[in-house]
Amino acid sequence: MFFNSLDFLIFFPIVVLLYFVIPVKLKHVWLLAASYYFYMCWNAKYAVLILFSTIVTYLSGLMIERVKNGPWDDAHKKTYKNLTVALSFTLNLAVLFYFKYFNFALEAFGNLFRLLHIELNVPVFDILLPVGISFYTFQALSYTMDVYRGEIYAEKSFLRYALFVSFFPQLVAGPIERSKNLLRQLAVPKKFQFEAARDGILLMIWGFFLKVVLADRTAVFVDLVYGKYEEYGGWYLIVATLLFAVQVYCDFYGYSVIAMGAAEILGIRLMENFDAPYFSTTVSEYWRKWHISLTSWFKDYLYIPLGGSRKGVFRKNINRMIVFTVSGLWHGASFSFVAWGGLNGLYQTMGEVLMPVRNKLVEVLHLNRNSFGHKLAKMACTLFLVDFSLIFFRANRFRDAIEILKQIWTVRNPWILFDGSIYDCGLDRSNFWVMMVCIGILLFADYFKHKGIAVRKIITKQDYWFRWLVISFSVCAILIFGMWGTEYNAAGFLYFQF
Repeated sequence: MFFNSLDFLIFFPIVVLLYFVIPVKLKHVWLLAASYYFYMCWNAKYAVLILFSTIVTYLSGLMIERVKNGPWDDAHKKTYKNLTVALSFTLNLAVLFYFKYFNFALEAFGNLFRLLHIELNVPVFDILLPVGISFYTFQALSYTMDVYRGEIYAEKSFLRYALFVSFFPQLVAGPIERSKNLLRQLAVPKKFQFEAARDGILLMIWGFFLKVVLADRTAVFVDLVYGKYEEYGGWYLIVATLLFAVQVYCDFYGYSVIAMGAAEILGIRLMENFDAPYFSTTVSEYWRKWHISLTSWFKDYLYIPLGGSRKGVFRKNINRMIVFTVSGLWHGASFSFVAWGGLNGLYQTMGEVLMPVRNKLVEVLHLNRNSFGHKLAKMACTLFLVDFSLIFFRANRFRDAIEILKQIWTVRNPWILFDGSIYDCGLDRSNFWVMMVCIGILLFADYFKHKGIAVRKIITKQDYWFRWLVISFSVCAILIFGMWGTEYNAAGFLYFQF
């Protein structure tokens, strides 16, 4: 069940209505049932995997709490807690590995032997990747670590904890919530609040605009050009790569905003997952503002345990490269994703290594780092680096990414930007310019967000007739300009595959 489907537009109001009218004791049960139904609409049998992860991490939390309060000495307590955490991580990651990385590992194993001139007949297993498995697995594992670190008490109610793992607005594509935020909110059933419902509706409308009007429109162009990159070289691929940066941002940001809005209506505040990342002036800043829930997860549960920046510059850079390589692998079982993650880690490492050289150039050239031009140049450079890495993210295989780079470099066809050829890539002239106008709206909104100005709050402070006018106009615009497919089919979200 996609957010942008008719099924969800029927499902969600029913869930909200019944949640606020049923007795308090049944609210958690109702949300839990709705969450499992939401997930089972894709593949009912894979709900067993969520239940398995829930049971393992729930019991690990209780075990860690029991050890903390047990009669053992500190050394034994530490050993028992470490064993419990290790078991929880092993079981959960084993399931994730099987469904997401098993075939990839076999292929890599076969390639390794080919390098040694040994041919192996490596089988390929027909394993369907459960939607959202990476997201709910990481969320469940963060609970185990939070209890281990003493940041939260072990949850005694299994139903409430099960709801934390499977809460349907953010179940399949995040944000990856922390127990300190979401579990504590779920502990207290909410009453209906008009302000929360109003804000939630505005968030959902913005999310639908990002997904249905902008992301799905850019996808038409990007999918055609990248799908036939042998035919569309040079500037076709350059434009498609720039538009893919818009597509992946609006697709994932749109999902996150819809999730935030749906949760807000139910009285739950989810964490912000994006903070105008394309206005960043460094790659490090970009990653502090992009997919914040995942970036902070890797920082807290991988980078810091590896030693972070506490063990010298060399070890810090190694830790960073490990984190970003793993982050790339988290996104998909492909060497192209590993290359994408590794590139982003390398950018930041080289940025620190070259910092003295950059400082010297600024001094010699008498540049003003606070000037608009200097900041604009840094933003453009950051966008170029990030967008270059996205070629590996978008390509189906690492080999395809290399071929795409060759096509960009060798084909010289700048005239397509002026002779109308650009309108033959899935979007006619009118749809192409609708897309460009929508990109302008996105930049306008993100600029305000970058400056700390919440457009939504400005709207909510206006008179009621103005608010309803904005809502009505926005809904009509989405319905008119949205990309619904030839049979009004809902397009899936990119991050569902992760």
